[in-house]
Amino acid sequence: MPTRTSLSLPEDVKERLQVLDEGGDSLSDEECVKEKLRLLQEFLLADTQDQLKILEDKLKSSELSTEVYTSEVKDVLKKALGVVKEDEGMKNRHSNGFSENGSHKDEGEQGGAMDTQEDGDAIKSPSAPKGRGGRRSKADSEPKKSPASTRVTRNSGKQPTILSMFSRVPKRKSDELNGEATNGEAEVKPEEDITEEIHEEKRLKTEDEKPDTENTTNDKIKPVSAAKTPPPKCPDCRQYLDDSDLKFFQGDPDDALDEPEMLTDERLSLFDANEDGFESYEDLPQHKITNFSVYDKRGHLCPFDSGLIEKNVELYFSCSVKPIYDDNPCMDGGVPAKKLGPINAWWITGFDGGEKALIGFTTAFADYILMDPSEEYSPIFALMQEKIYMSKIVVEFLQKNQDATYEDLLNKIETTVPPAGLNFNRFTEDTLLRHAQFVVEQMESYDEAGDSDEQPIIVTPCMRDLIKLAGVTLGKRRAARRQAIRHPTKIEKDSKGPTKATTTKLVYLIFDTFFSDQIDQNNKDGGVKRHRCGVCEVCQAPDCGKCSACKDMIKFGGSGRSKQACQKRRCPNLAVKEAEDDENMEEEEVLPVKETKKMSQAKKKKQTKNKITWVGEPIKTDGRKEYYMKVCVENEIVEVGDCVSVSPADPSHPLYLARITALWEDGEKMFHAHWFCRGTDTVLGESSDPLELFLVDECEDMQLSFVQGKVNVLYKAPSENWFMEGGMDDDIKVIEDDGKSFFYQLLYDGDCARFESPPKVIPSEDHKYKFCASCVRNKERDVQEVPSVCEPLEDEESDSKVFYGLATLKGEQYRVGDSVYLPPEAFNFGVKAASPVKRSHRKDDVDEDLYPEYYRKSSDYIKGSNLDAPQPFRIGRIKEIYCNRRCDGKPDRTEIKLRVYKLYRPENTYKGPKGAYHSDINQLYWSDEEVTVNMAEVLGRCQVEYAEDLVESIQDYSSRGPDRFYFLEAYNARTKSFEDPPNHARSAVHKGKGKGKGKGKGKGKAASQESQDQVPQETTVPKLRTLDVFSGCGGLSEGFHQAGISETNWAIEMWDPAAQAFRLNNPGTTVFTEDCNVLLKLVMSGEKTNSLGQKLPQKGDVEMLCGGPPCQGFSGMNRFNSRTYSKFKNSLVVSYLSYCDYYRPKFFLLENVRNFVSFKRSMVLKLTLRCLVRMGYQCTFGVLQAGQYGVAQTRRRAIILAAAPGEKLPRFPEPLHVFAPRACSLSVVVDEKRYVSNVTRGNGGIYRTITVRDTMSDLPEIRNGAAALEISYNGEPQSWFQRHIRGSQYQPILRDHICKDMSALVAARMRHIPLAPGSDWRDLPNIEVRLRDGTMTKKLRYTHSDKKNGRSGTGALRGVCSCAEGKPCDPADRQFNTLIPWCLPHTGNRHNHWAGLYGRLEWDGFFSTTVTNPEPMGKQGRVLHPEQHRVVSVRECARSQGFPDTYRFFGNVLDKHRQVGNAVPPPLSKAIGLEIKKCVQGKMKENATEPVKQEKMEVCN
Repeated sequence: MPTRTSLSLPEDVKERLQVLDEGGDSLSDEECVKEKLRLLQEFLLADTQDQLKILEDKLKSSELSTEVYTSEVKDVLKKALGVVKEDEGMKNRHSNGFSENGSHKDEGEQGGAMDTQEDGDAIKSPSAPKGRGGRRSKADSEPKKSPASTRVTRNSGKQPTILSMFSRVPKRKSDELNGEATNGEAEVKPEEDITEEIHEEKRLKTEDEKPDTENTTNDKIKPVSAAKTPPPKCPDCRQYLDDSDLKFFQGDPDDALDEPEMLTDERLSLFDANEDGFESYEDLPQHKITNFSVYDKRGHLCPFDSGLIEKNVELYFSCSVKPIYDDNPCMDGGVPAKKLGPINAWWITGFDGGEKALIGFTTAFADYILMDPSEEYSPIFALMQEKIYMSKIVVEFLQKNQDATYEDLLNKIETTVPPAGLNFNRFTEDTLLRHAQFVVEQMESYDEAGDSDEQPIIVTPCMRDLIKLAGVTLGKRRAARRQAIRHPTKIEKDSKGPTKATTTKLVYLIFDTFFSDQIDQNNKDGGVKRHRCGVCEVCQAPDCGKCSACKDMIKFGGSGRSKQACQKRRCPNLAVKEAEDDENMEEEEVLPVKETKKMSQAKKKKQTKNKITWVGEPIKTDGRKEYYMKVCVENEIVEVGDCVSVSPADPSHPLYLARITALWEDGEKMFHAHWFCRGTDTVLGESSDPLELFLVDECEDMQLSFVQGKVNVLYKAPSENWFMEGGMDDDIKVIEDDGKSFFYQLLYDGDCARFESPPKVIPSEDHKYKFCASCVRNKERDVQEVPSVCEPLEDEESDSKVFYGLATLKGEQYRVGDSVYLPPEAFNFGVKAASPVKRSHRKDDVDEDLYPEYYRKSSDYIKGSNLDAPQPFRIGRIKEIYCNRRCDGKPDRTEIKLRVYKLYRPENTYKGPKGAYHSDINQLYWSDEEVTVNMAEVLGRCQVEYAEDLVESIQDYSSRGPDRFYFLEAYNARTKSFEDPPNHARSAVHKGKGKGKGKGKGKGKAASQESQDQVPQETTVPKLRTLDVFSGCGGLSEGFHQAGISETNWAIEMWDPAAQAFRLNNPGTTVFTEDCNVLLKLVMSGEKTNSLGQKLPQKGDVEMLCGGPPCQGFSGMNRFNSRTYSKFKNSLVVSYLSYCDYYRPKFFLLENVRNFVSFKRSMVLKLTLRCLVRMGYQCTFGVLQAGQYGVAQTRRRAIILAAAPGEKLPRFPEPLHVFAPRACSLSVVVDEKRYVSNVTRGNGGIYRTITVRDTMSDLPEIRNGAAALEISYNGEPQSWFQRHIRGSQYQPILRDHICKDMSALVAARMRHIPLAPGSDWRDLPNIEVRLRDGTMTKKLRYTHSDKKNGRSGTGALRGVCSCAEGKPCDPADRQFNTLIPWCLPHTGNRHNHWAGLYGRLEWDGFFSTTVTNPEPMGKQGRVLHPEQHRVVSVRECARSQGFPDTYRFFGNVLDKHRQVGNAVPPPLSKAIGLEIKKCVQGKMKENATEPVKQEKMEVCN
């Protein structure tokens, strides 16, 4: 916007001002300002006058000195005259509630946040409206009829020139100010003046750029070089005057009529001539118009939907007017009309029964419904239709798919065929972002019309992403829109909610007790006693222990009579149903971390129990201790083995409960307490059963004076027929509450939140009086932690060392000749490790005008980079095990040492990472270098064989499990050469045998060791009959099949393309394509088949249940309220738990997104575990990173595992591959306690990380939109991963190497993203490019200063919207069809510069979480191929998930992407499957002694 002095001043005033400016009158500063004030007084705008008035008042009250006052007034006048630097002149248009173009302050009250013009606009033509609150609404337009007729200048029959269009502006009050003629004609400027004015503006502009000009009012900017100003805009329609797309209205036909004349034309009249014409209408008359064009008073054709009307810019239209009943859009029979308007409002009134929206204008005289635009106006109008149609698609889609992601919406839009009559052939993401503000506003009005208890569509994940990306201003409609949407787009409400969850009685009751007041209970007795809601903060707090209600509770030692809830826990939800959605509530601090009971800190004696007497004689004396079997406490006999309640030192804490495992006298009367843990002290928190206790391995000695009294604690063993009792439990209560009775069924490990069956321990007879199972287990654990040695080797004595044949650590035995894992810091190699060199990817000499967004790349961190990935474990082979001798000649067994041979990985040799890329991941090189390490550092054992000695192929050997390595050569670091391994490198057993000879049994281990080593391969595990619910295309099942643990007999998947894919890959599986709730209902009601005749699994059939229930609807991080709760109650999580309760499988796995464990303050997690515990399952939860199990992708997933009573509860698998540490924070905080999974090796791994290069460098090059379903590989696999993923059956055909066809504009952007690592949209050049469809893109214009980022090194502006200056957004600032997407710099400051959008993958890095629809501007924007100009293909995504190349997907390219993106990576589920397999094997080993019992369990169905 150019600087200009266009206050419409008379010539003489202008001349006088110029003289004053040049100092011609030699006046003082003060006099000069006074003179200027006098001259300009009557021309100044209202708000300028206000500013001057304030300054004058301040001068009078001597707040300002004369000097300051003078300089301030000078500034105000400069601004008023528009002689202001560009970034001042570009005043934002939403500032302060009244338009500076004179529309008066009453607008402030009326609109609250009316968009206001910028200063530049304020200095408009003399016709700026004044004194009225914006345009007339229909309501107030009637009384003002009479003056309105003067607004239209009747034409004297001559065809007006285009030029006269500029001047024929109806007079408004403001004209009087200028003392010019008021006869309705404004001064006509000849054409030359206008062009001259533009030149003048340009001249002023260039002068203004000089950094030393006196009128630089913006001191903050220290211009580096001349500041660049953007090209001039039209002050009315705000289009760039140098824009090739700016079109002029071509003029009216000779017979065109003015509005009042046209309205009285008999062709439009519905009345006879004798009626009173349109004056008698109650409402404005309505007509239709066709062949219309809309333009501003300068004749620029312009859109009417970009906020101009709302800002009181006068828009007119010319057209052919037809009667309201005429549906034919041709001009026949129409009345030609010119310059109707100005338009007071525009509105949408639904759709014409088809695709096109009906749009209308209101002027002071009539309502007009739009039919067809004129030829020159149709491109502008098509955009309008497009945007309205777009909002229709979006509202309808989101109404039916509230859980859709932004990518799903894009998919919907890109696959919708635009209706005929809109002149373009496809919708693109650009279309959506261009119209985002409008679409979101339509959503808001749609939501306003909806029911109050419905979740507004505006908060769906998809809309939240769109709002962020497009920088939409919310609430704007409500605040300031006058565009009435009279009858908003009619869209049928989708009355089908989620199907009601089918639940078993038990699952229902658990959820019901929790949320009873939110479940409609049609109980006969009418008024049910209302429980607490159980989910609000109050309900989750523990009883305070201090109020009168608590003091009366039995657990705090009271009588229990009052039955009142703790006063701090009176649930507010019972009083007020939470109607308000709390998506955005701040998370307050929850309770402080609970200390697990350790009583020893506070042994304040409670002298309440003074009557303590021994009963009977001591049965054993041990030193000073005399052990007894019984004691009498307060007239109650307590004996060893009884359970008691113990007073806490802090009376507000509930009583502790313990089993007495010993009684003795030692100066004081003592007992040994083996503690129980209440449910509230576990991860279950307040969701637990108040009567259920858990065994923990914690115990201590206590004084008997702490004992409060005896309690009954029963062990609830699983029933004999447990597997068949699924779905039958109809009472949530396990035992009656008499205040003294509790029960337990599981042992709890507080660090990993593991609930397991208590181990069986039987004390020997002679130790009955002091046997504590907790002490025994803790002692065993401590012993395991400390390394020990045995079998001293007599023949290898030395003066300073004692050698041994065997060492043990953590239950593992290590012998000489075994291979071990050691931490990377245990020893180093000559060659520095294979981590890529840390390099800064920032270039310093970037041309900022060409790459205006590059400055946003300030951080050196590249998403998806492996720079920080640790090295995998070192591997060594034990040469000697020894201890040093002490002075007395005895061995010092506290420090056990190992002497090991270093084994090299390929990347540790001179070949570096390239060597690793081509080699097997488990290939090593022998070396004779030795190093000494501490036994305590050993991380585990592995098997390393000389490949020539193997009795099977290397592939078969390697495939039998992890921890198996081989070497073919030795590496000599000194000579950097590879040689044959020395004789001693080969295993003692195999020496001289070669392939096919010998038994391949390890390396000279003792016989016992060998047999033990062979066990896992010999026990074939029967495959578990598995039901996969929400199976998708089958990733979870695929991994379990690879682990050899399961056979998926049944799968349930509602989405047909995924179900078809599952069938393709598992032809033997019965796949049900229907709602899991319907199926469960059928089975529970005794049906054997479904409507299609498919056989339903029956009770006892299912041995393993796995699945990942979708969690939409309640997946926010905050608390539940009634609406999100009812979604949860009917959610698939609850249905899935009911499947578990009904079928009672041996193993259960629930997979979900990482945040499953945090949803609703972890309430979803707690209730899930609570259900499993109540059913009798052992269970645990953890978060795993798929990247640690062999895929080049970061994907954290929450896993809940459960095992039936009698089975072993699986542990989580140890990581196999090292991975980027920032993607590996896997602990979970619940109620301020941090839980870790059982993984001991942390972020370490036995193999190197898998990279994008490993994953897909062998795939042939394809183009954007490649659609050939089968092509040839064109080459051999390059890496271990590629050999492995292509599979052993040689397949020359590569399937599904296809990718989405991106629009021409997106394709051009992808072409311009550089190939360097870390490249993304910020590397795009700001240039014009010809697209493949023949059209040209535009350059992005920077029009505002950016408060946050300042200017570029060349002085260029950096803001693309008025919000960069801290003002509200201005719709006129939006730009489209630019190589740099306008929305990214628009909202980048708020969103980490949108790092990663349009990002390329890095060959040495990894994929971001594979999404269901790769979109360069999606949630996960790093989806461009490292070298090709396209998004990743379906096969590349499938590889990033670890699917074998032979795996089939079904449907179109987007269906396939969605199947891949929703799947569990098979390598992750394989690792879990192997852990389940270990449990089954372990149990089989135990049962080998009692085969009969095993038999019984199998046949229990």
